[in-house]
Amino acid sequence: MSIYLDHNATTPVDDRVVDAMLPYLKGGYGNPSSGHRFGRESQQAIQCARERVAALIGVQPAQVVFTSGGTEANNLALKGVMALAGENSGLVVSAIEHSSVLQPATALQAAGCPLAVAGVDGDGKVKSDAFEQAVSKKNVALASVMLANNETGVVQDIAQLSEVARTHGVRMHTDAVQALGKLDIDFSALGVAAMSLSAHKIYGPKGVGALVVEKGLRLQPMLHGGVHEAGLRAGTENVAGIVGFGMAAELMQSGLIQRTDHCERLRQRVEQALLKMAHVVVFSRQVTRLSNTLFFAVKGIEGATLLMSLDRDGIAVSSGSACTSGSGKPSHVLLAMGVEEGLAHGAIRVSFGSRNTVEEVDLLISSLQRQIKSLLKLNSGWA
Repeated sequence: MSIYLDHNATTPVDDRVVDAMLPYLKGGYGNPSSGHRFGRESQQAIQCARERVAALIGVQPAQVVFTSGGTEANNLALKGVMALAGENSGLVVSAIEHSSVLQPATALQAAGCPLAVAGVDGDGKVKSDAFEQAVSKKNVALASVMLANNETGVVQDIAQLSEVARTHGVRMHTDAVQALGKLDIDFSALGVAAMSLSAHKIYGPKGVGALVVEKGLRLQPMLHGGVHEAGLRAGTENVAGIVGFGMAAELMQSGLIQRTDHCERLRQRVEQALLKMAHVVVFSRQVTRLSNTLFFAVKGIEGATLLMSLDRDGIAVSSGSACTSGSGKPSHVLLAMGVEEGLAHGAIRVSFGSRNTVEEVDLLISSLQRQIKSLLKLNSGWA
């Protein structure tokens, strides 16, 4: 038995995406910057993918800058804007951002950029008063708040935060990597200046993403070389990966309600079972979350221990963000929410996908009941 319930970490590549990519892995090998027929064919394939990604979030194709993934897109947004913002210009981020936002923000701070971190409440929602206080400070140039958290699944009111930021002359960036394909995203309606996306969260290939920018936004490229991607991202494009991203984006344009309803039913089934178990805490239950995301902990049980117990049963879940797993540190998201460190160490994330079934979910519930009971008994025996 093998049950995959870690879709927030990555998703299996859709067969139709693979089929779209294959011609550019086998025969369509032309450099898209070349002027001959082989190059033009590759360039046309990239443009088609750009149009598909743009259509998914309601922008013009020219606004889509392809990158190697969400991490590069986040770095390009933060470093690219701040490099041209002027001396002593400040940056605001929320306390629950992905490491690919927090780490470049910290690096910018070390280089002399004033940094403010907006806190969150106990459910993981950014505190609007703390955010406004941060963006109202002198010389703040950019604020970055993720659309949906990769651990808790909590959805932020980016449109409202963007309006507050722009009132103070501050541009807004949002990391929408985890939200893409799970929420109906309209770039313009959110009021942001830049948005980060990634293909492998929507049944596309790894190693390709995009930064979507509003017209007129000035960015300093991180990679210097050729004039690829309108001069914002030097380097020969990953044609097959970009084609795969485009196909995945097109597939996401339909069936959103069916996908979210399906995942919501699965999540509720597990959540209701968890709430009947002793010592279980489910995080962020009172606020809007991604339909596929369930984040919980069991008092007295280490998350890594429960994860491995489930893995032995053939069930794949996560102890939090895949990018920080193995660090041995508790979730910074939960700590920012005020969760006690010991409980945060026990966090487990279950993230459902469109292919998961009720039968798989029932096997998960059965495994959780057995493993939690066994581990609590074992820990009680040690005590």
